Amino acid sequence: MTEDTGYFLEASDLYKSFRMGKKTIQVLDGVNLQVKKGSWTALLGASGSGKTTLLNLLGTLEQPDKGRIVCDGIEYSKLGSRQANRFRNERIGFIFQAYHMLPELNILENVSLPGMLGRLTRGGLFEKAEFLLERVGLKDRMKHHQAELSGGEQQRAAIARALINSPDLILADEPTGNLDSKTGAGILQIFQELHSEQNGRTIIMITHDHKIAALADSVVQLQDGVIVHRPQ
Repeated sequence: MTEDTGYFLEASDLYKSFRMGKKTIQVLDGVNLQVKKGSWTALLGASGSGKTTLLNLLGTLEQPDKGRIVCDGIEYSKLGSRQANRFRNERIGFIFQAYHMLPELNILENVSLPGMLGRLTRGGLFEKAEFLLERVGLKDRMKHHQAELSGGEQQRAAIARALINSPDLILADEPTGNLDSKTGAGILQIFQELHSEQNGRTIIMITHDHKIAALADSVVQLQDGVIVHRPQ
């Protein structure tokens, strides 16, 4: 645990670089970010600006070269690998531009998969997965496989999967990026509903679309690994 700063998530002085052959690419260059509980933050920026790397760090998928991340009083650097895996599974829901469904499993099984490591019984897990799939409009598609679903349906299933463990934090990387405008609007409606609920979840969403960013409570713009615009 660490001191209470009043923010649900706080990243301080984050640096991250990658090696490409003999060259070092500096992706994040001293990023500071504060996120309030229950808020919706949009990460805006061009390709290569560092958005996805920042999201991966906030989700414990990668570790910074330097800097500090604290989420709900938990400092990431003090978590061992097993603790980080458990924290990620129980507290964070990921929604990616690619849907990452396992083709050999049906949609109900795919949505249930992250919950296998949780505390729900198998019966309770499938019951919750059915409820979430119905909520996102896939009541009649639960036993179908990935190849039988449209892109929009797969993204809806991915949202249901992200919610299976009732996470406090949702990290979404261009969730409408592969969808047409009408289908994308339906996906955004789900996010708006999640955000407007009582005790709504904290959402951090990557986008390159200023119209989508306008739906958020605050916009953080990244350019060349540096934040150039912060919430007002």
